[in-house]
Amino acid sequence: VVRLDENGGGSVQAGGSLRLSCETSGYSQNMYCLAWFRQSPGKEREGVAGLYQYRGSPDLYYADSVKGRFTISQDNAKSTLYLEMRDLQPEDSAVYYCAHRGSCNPAVWSIGSLYNYWGHGTQVTVSS
Repeated sequence: VVRLDENGGGSVQAGGSLRLSCETSGYSQNMYCLAWFRQSPGKEREGVAGLYQYRGSPDLYYADSVKGRFTISQDNAKSTLYLEMRDLQPEDSAVYYCAHRGSCNPAVWSIGSLYNYWGHGTQVTVSS
């Protein structure tokens, strides 16, 4: 069974940085899609960044709202997914989730309903 366990959330001031991690297991390493989503009260869930591993280096996807500030990556063992977040702003405050599905592409990576497995989430709070 796919397991996803997020860590690294916390409280920072605007302009600060955080690194989220997601320990993963239980799926084929040959092809997979992992993504970070976030949701804050009263807002729809938003795809933040995605990683599609199939051959060679993974394809990376980002929401326009975080391009240039957030970086998605994985460790060499491909067991931990990271989200490096810098220049955080109050609007980045949300619960952040990692999610898994078997494959993705630029058109679908950010559609949360297509993901089969989700972590429990980790809270990120950015104060002004």
